[in-house]
Amino acid sequence: MPRGKATGKSSGKPARQLLFSEALRQQKLPLAEDPPPRPNITGNMVEGTQGAPMDRILQEISAVGRKLEGMVSAMAALTAET
Repeated sequence: MPRGKATGKSSGKPARQLLFSEALRQQKLPLAEDPPPRPNITGNMVEGTQGAPMDRILQEISAVGRKLEGMVSAMAALTAET
């Protein structure tokens, strides 16, 4: 039987797909809610910082990073002792 030509026989798949989509339509399921709109974030503002300058935010992140480095080195020293 040559491929790509109509043979008059149906595989049944399109009918099953049609029945499934029809069943979904009949159920009238609620659509997923749209996510809340995202705030417009500009180059010098970050969400949740009330418009703080980016430089100050980066300085705070660096300070936290330094504190974490100190804590990690202290923990490493403690575990090396035991």
